[in-house]
Amino acid sequence: MSPTSLRLVAHGHTTALRRARFGGTNDGLDEGGLRAALAQASAASGRRGHLRVDDACLSSPEAAATQTADALGLLPTVEAALADCDYGDWAGRSFEEIAAEQPQSLHEWLSTPDSAPHGGESVATVRDRVGRWLDGQRTRGQRIIAVAHPLVIRVAVVHALDLPTATYRQLDVEPLAIIRLTSQGARWQLRLSAPRAG
Repeated sequence: MSPTSLRLVAHGHTTALRRARFGGTNDGLDEGGLRAALAQASAASGRRGHLRVDDACLSSPEAAATQTADALGLLPTVEAALADCDYGDWAGRSFEEIAAEQPQSLHEWLSTPDSAPHGGESVATVRDRVGRWLDGQRTRGQRIIAVAHPLVIRVAVVHALDLPTATYRQLDVEPLAIIRLTSQGARWQLRLSAPRAG
């Protein structure tokens, strides 16, 4: 069986990310996010083992993810399972605003992955959704790129490594970060490698 190589790519900066707002507004990339994605594509062109146009490319439904894929020169197909967390009543609101108005609810959400005080999805629910998708990719035997929100990538890594859901808080995924997972079919491995020339 051919190995599956999955590259998880965090979408570029949006206004919501820069202002620490909960998602759900379907923001596109901001000017800096678009420039950074175009620069990354230019710097990576011709580099072996990097993102290739002929790789299968999937993206979350959010505009920032599809725009990032486009800027990287990829041809994305939207995959609903990769959608950002549904933040319910908190969508589009700032972290500071929720901390001031609903401190107990925010504490509950941050400390308990099964909690969804905002009326949307809990982090555990996002992990279940993304995990089912991830489990289905292990045996594809091809190179896959998936562009999604940093939170989705954090829970994907936690699921791939079979870690407790709460450990997602210990992972920091920056915009345009690329995380590589590989599988021979049975389980995922996190692969860290140095860029190679030509």
